[in-house]
Order: sequence, then C-alpha cells, then structure tokens
Amino acid sequence: MAPVTPRRRRRLAAYSEAVTPPSSPDRWGLPLGLSAFLLWGAMPLFFPLLEPAGAVEIIAHRVVWSLVFCLVLLAATRTFRSFVAALRAPRTLGALAVASVLILVNWTTYVYAVLSGHVLDAALGYFINPLLTVLLGVVVLRERLRVAQWVALGFGAAAVVVISAGVGGLPWIALTLAGAFGLYSLVKNRVGRDVGALPGLAVETAVATPFALGYLAWLGATGVGTFTTEGAGHALLLAACGVITGLPLLLFSAAARRLPLSVVGMLQYLTPVLQFLLGLLVFGEHMPPTRWAGFALVWVALVVLTVDGTHHARAARLAARARSAVGDAA
Repeated sequence: MAPVTPRRRRRLAAYSEAVTPPSSPDRWGLPLGLSAFLLWGAMPLFFPLLEPAGAVEIIAHRVVWSLVFCLVLLAATRTFRSFVAALRAPRTLGALAVASVLILVNWTTYVYAVLSGHVLDAALGYFINPLLTVLLGVVVLRERLRVAQWVALGFGAAAVVVISAGVGGLPWIALTLAGAFGLYSLVKNRVGRDVGALPGLAVETAVATPFALGYLAWLGATGVGTFTTEGAGHALLLAACGVITGLPLLLFSAAARRLPLSVVGMLQYLTPVLQFLLGLLVFGEHMPPTRWAGFALVWVALVVLTVDGTHHARAARLAARARSAVGDAA
C-alpha cells in the first residue's frame, strides 16, 4: 500500500470535497435553494401591486433600490472592497456593464409580460433558457454536443415552431427572456470566479443607476411619475423592489455553495413551473391546444436534457473515482 504523503493527503481531501458536498451545511442548502426559486417564481404576484407604474418606471426603481440594498449588505458583511475592486478593474467593469444591459433587457421584458397578461410566455422563456444555454455553448464556446443534447434542442425548436404557428407569430417575449438571460449567464460565468454574486449585482446596478435616476427625474419633472403621487404605500412597494431583487439572489448564492450542482439544476425548474401555474390558475391566461403542444415539447426536451446531464455527471464522477483509485495504487 502506498504511503500517505502530505501531497497525497491534500489530493484525497480535494477529491473528497469535489464529489461529496459538506455534510454540516446540507440541511440548510435545500431550504435556501427552495426559498430562492420559489421567490423568483412568485414574482408575478408582486409586480401588479406596483400599478399604475409602468414597466420601465418599475425597472428604474428596481435598479436604484437594488443598488441601495446591495450597498447596505456590502457594508454589513464588510465586503465593500470587492465592489470597489470590481469598479477599478477595467475588464471586469466592462463585462459587468454588458451584463447590466442584458439583465435590464430581461427585467424589463419580464415585468412587461406580467403587466400585459403574458405570464405564460414568461414561464415559457425560463423553460427554454436551459436549451438556449446549451445552444450558446455550441455557437459561442464551440462546444461539442452529445446526441441527447441535439435531440433536446430539436424538441425545443419544434416547440417554438408549434407555438408560433398557433399564435400567429414568434413568441418574442419568451425568446427575449431566454436569450437575454442566457447571454447574461454566459457573461457572468466569465467573471464569476473573480466577483461574488453580491458585489457583481452591486456593480451591475451601479452602472445602470445614473440612467435610472435620470429617467425617474424626467418622470417627476413631467408629472407622470407615480412615486410621489400614489401614496406612501405605493412608494414603499417601489422601494421594496430592492429587497425583492436582492434577497433571492443572496439565498441562491448561499444554496449554491451547499448543494451539488445537479440539485441546483433540478431546483431551477421550480421557477417556471410556479410561473406557469400562476399564469394558468391565478391570472386565467388562455391556453389553446397549440400552446399546450408547444409546452409539452419543451418539457420533453428538458426531460431529455436532464436525464442526459445526470448520466453524464455520474459517469464523470465514476471516472474521477477510478482515476483516483489508480493514483492511490501507484
């Protein structure tokens, strides 16, 4: 049997940490993850409370109050230096500025969808998002797909065709949501190793805040803003956009550190499922047969994608375990 050298001990510890999540925080990981995705899924219930504010005004307040919320948390957690460091790094700041534009497109489209009675289209967008992420891997990162992934993409494309035929045009809300968030995730993946979730969101909102404040000032000057004209309750709800935006992100960030990636991947479907149920049962949106068929095709694609991803991840773990065993024997 090979001696347990310090180098080998460190290698075994790193492998164990990679394949087995820490046992002590696991009991908190699932509740934190569930809370994050359920809050995201329940957001269609919040935005109608902000009427008569329009989608763009809501987003402007969301940007400003999210920055305030982030700055308070950065000060409370003594991580303000990370925020300043990101602002001072030109490449990081540039990437996060791009991310800011993309997330603003996503937020604005989503709020418009909710306020205009298209919650089901928003749900469809987040169902499509994992498929679009795979497609971006091929187009942008030049990744090679497995057969099952191509099959899933085929079902997803068929779903878009079926729904487009049924509604007489492309489901642009769903495609815009999926596209903006997919590109946003790609950009964040590039800077995620250097910038945490909270400092990253703070930078993204800081970049957009001057434009948001300018727009809110214009609304106030022209007398069409709602922050000071609809009562204290309305103003407080608009200010609450900061907490509504930041809290799920912080819960997700905490859960992602405690849960295996496979569990996080499964939990992400809670958000569009809840949005779908709200659109169908609470807001009473119409579901013609073609839309049911399109959603069914998307769900089949996600099942194929999830099963394939699970099998691939399991095979990778077994291969890593086998390599470790060979290394130990040597």
